[in-house]
Amino acid sequence: MTSDHWRKIRELPQVSLNQLFENNGNRVAELGFDKKGLYFDFSKTHLNSDVVQAFAELADDLELSAKTNALISGELINVSEGRAAEHCAERGIGNPASVDNAHALHERMKSLIEIIDSGAIGEFTQIIHLGIGGSALGPKMLHQALKLGDEKYELAVVSNIDGAALEPVLERFDPAKTLLVIASKTFTTAETLLNAQSVVDWMREQGLDDPLGQVVALTADPEQAVKWGIDETRILPFSETVGGRYSLWSSIGFSVALALGYDVFADLLDGAAAMDRHFQDTPLESNIPVIAAFADQYYAQVRGCQTRAVFAYDERLGLLPDYLQQLEMESNGKSVTIEGAPLSLHSSPVVWGGVGTDAQHAVFQLLHQGSHLVPVEFLAVVEPGDSLDPAHHNGLLLNCFAQGAALMAGKNSDDSHRNYPGDRPSVTILMEELEARSLGALLAFYEHRTFVNAVLLNINPFDQFGVELGKQMANKLAADDGNRLDESTEELKKRAFGP
Repeated sequence: MTSDHWRKIRELPQVSLNQLFENNGNRVAELGFDKKGLYFDFSKTHLNSDVVQAFAELADDLELSAKTNALISGELINVSEGRAAEHCAERGIGNPASVDNAHALHERMKSLIEIIDSGAIGEFTQIIHLGIGGSALGPKMLHQALKLGDEKYELAVVSNIDGAALEPVLERFDPAKTLLVIASKTFTTAETLLNAQSVVDWMREQGLDDPLGQVVALTADPEQAVKWGIDETRILPFSETVGGRYSLWSSIGFSVALALGYDVFADLLDGAAAMDRHFQDTPLESNIPVIAAFADQYYAQVRGCQTRAVFAYDERLGLLPDYLQQLEMESNGKSVTIEGAPLSLHSSPVVWGGVGTDAQHAVFQLLHQGSHLVPVEFLAVVEPGDSLDPAHHNGLLLNCFAQGAALMAGKNSDDSHRNYPGDRPSVTILMEELEARSLGALLAFYEHRTFVNAVLLNINPFDQFGVELGKQMANKLAADDGNRLDESTEELKKRAFGP
């Protein structure tokens, strides 16, 4: 019974981090892992061989290895929606038919990029990419992380329905040189289609006779895109079995592949595939996504941690915490098991974070001296992303490393206001260089870590019904058909729109 495993895990001695280092002189080597230009340091967590072994027994009881194979081989693992979850197939790993289909769709995307680059359908220099959730967060994060500054195209990713997000883009873009990319899995996403209609209207108002001739659609439902008026030659499909927050590997990555070059996108896929193979083939005790999930569950279920903080000590990775918020909280923010029974464990922690060193002067007070225990994750890059005096990058890295050391060591003081309790955990992920392969491996690591956490919780990470109710009620409010909501909401509506 899994409850017996959880009881055993909770009853293990809680040894301080400093004591764990004193007890094991080989700790860094045992809990440090190299993979594809990435170094993962779990030594400043409370994991030890006993904790890892206890979690491995739990994972075996929950058939993690079998479920991993089911995920990657394309079996029906998203049980509540009756389909597979085949984002790995986009990287060339999985069911052969699905891999072949993904390859064919990537080739179609590559061909369209070559046509656009040739100028055959217009002299474009600017791209507006419209989407929301995974259809925008992934492309926006990738572009910020990997752009070099000398790209042929200027890319703007807009997701918010707020006109204040779209209007500044329209004010600086040239409609005749703008390619509009609409990314929506169902091609029914209200926010995205409203933004798209506004861009098309703007193009018409600026004198373009055929704005729809400058539109590319990225969708799992090509028929809906055709109905919207987009020519099928400029529709890039992707599989229904690829979830939105896992979709940057599919045609949803088109805008990034166009802006940065298809070779960059191909390298991204290669890096992710390397992590896929590691995840599928490596024993649990040295499997990087698995070890990370063991730490996550230890802090959630044993230490009662409700949040996890992620800090990127590299400005180019500034959107990664936002990306991980959706990946982890939309996947594992559940309250029932796969069978529909109430979940007796804590589900996904609240994921939050920011960019170092800015965050040090904003939130690290709580991390060091607050009453909350918050596991922290640091990300840093060895090679700088700038050509300024090396003092900039050296200072950045030294601050990153020092924060992890200070969280663990603490500092005693007779003045309670200046006392640091220490014994606060952190993980550091060090990238040799921020390039497409290493970033692909990093993102795949986070995906698989999220999956392992779901298996340990016995929940389905591939549905997201929680995002639907609010949208349904927004539609109900907009309908104004006489059906009223609660008095508070009706008063807000009246104050905003009038009686």
